[in-house]
Amino acid sequence: MVRTLARDIAKHIDKSVTVCGWIHKKRLLGGLNFINIRDRSGLVQVLVEDKDEVEKLRGMQIGTVVSITGNVVKDDRSPGGAEIHEPSVEVLVPVTDEPPIEIDKPISHKSEHLDTLLDNRVIGLRNLQEQKIFKLRADLNRYIREYLNEKEFVEIQTPKLLAEATEGGAEVFKLPYFGKEATLAQSPQFYKQMMVGVFERVYEIGPAFRAEPSATTRHMSELTMLDIEMGFVDDHDQVLDLVGDMTISVLKRAYQEHEADLKSLNAPELKLGDSVPKFSVAEIHELYSKANNVDTTQEKDLIPDEERWICEYAKKKHGSELVYATNFPVEAMKFYHQVNPEDSKTVLWADLLFRGLEIATVPLREHRYDILVKQMKKAGLDVDHPGFKYYLQAFKYGLPQHGGCGFGIDRLVEKTVGLNNVKEATLFPRDINRLAP
Repeated sequence: MVRTLARDIAKHIDKSVTVCGWIHKKRLLGGLNFINIRDRSGLVQVLVEDKDEVEKLRGMQIGTVVSITGNVVKDDRSPGGAEIHEPSVEVLVPVTDEPPIEIDKPISHKSEHLDTLLDNRVIGLRNLQEQKIFKLRADLNRYIREYLNEKEFVEIQTPKLLAEATEGGAEVFKLPYFGKEATLAQSPQFYKQMMVGVFERVYEIGPAFRAEPSATTRHMSELTMLDIEMGFVDDHDQVLDLVGDMTISVLKRAYQEHEADLKSLNAPELKLGDSVPKFSVAEIHELYSKANNVDTTQEKDLIPDEERWICEYAKKKHGSELVYATNFPVEAMKFYHQVNPEDSKTVLWADLLFRGLEIATVPLREHRYDILVKQMKKAGLDVDHPGFKYYLQAFKYGLPQHGGCGFGIDRLVEKTVGLNNVKEATLFPRDINRLAP
């Protein structure tokens, strides 16, 4: 048997072909039986008239796996411009139970239907519209890899079982590890910095784990992160420009190569410039406070409404849905951030915002061993803990000035498509209430 994919049916007009896939839809129109068969490439319509062939399909539900051999007939009304007539039907895997949701119809993404969507994820992902989200996600990852590979970054894979929490704090998952205690990695922070001493430029796309007791539209317990680190940078702006340029490139490519799918998903129109506008956190507080007759100037971080507001502001004033919030107050810094040498009250850390949501944190690191040790002690960390030994070793034996980012893939997909919840952009999300499917 030579299998023909649904997308190639129209190339075989007036010829016999065999297609294999799942029954996606069944229709009875005036005594004519139509079934749509789904394979990895899309749908093909089959007209079944012979009573013996119809009988083979009796009682078969959506999801039944079949092999169909028949003649290809041109029909502009059918998917792909052709359909199969005079089929011989072979049921490969019968399904007699009615599926819990109708995958041939639009699946609701309203917030009140989110649990239903996720409870039926295994079947719901067979919906062609749902598939578009995750095909786009796969290509966004590919675009990122291709961009970074072109810039001479080396892709790495780092451990997710650690002896100590990367960023400290209580929001880590702890587990027994052969008589010891281990934590699940919140990020590959230590390892990517170590690897700057090896390759200069590295990146990783992989899972990260956050034990945040948050039930919001932007948080999950397991997330997919892009982590970048680059050495021998002149300043923070060099890091910001690379991450910004990468994001612009990836988004423009996505909107070009997935134009039809994004339109069918009702994704917003994309507005980007050649670079990402930058506003300090203090500037954003002042602009927002003035425009909204409130006072957020004492906040050390941006409140969610400020993130949304500055994105709309940048879109109107600069034609960019991407915007950087820079120069966070030193009170909010992580121990591995570098304090701004021109303003000791701020730190060289920026957040990249897209359509009202932070999608990346982009700091310059503190690479000087002595200063790093002081900052770790100030943060209450035990620098003699074995979990920090090899991290500090990398600095003791020479790391250049470097910076990078932690970039949320789930959030990027969510905002690219125009979804309302990061869980909708994740195949099988994990949060405080969900460990299955």
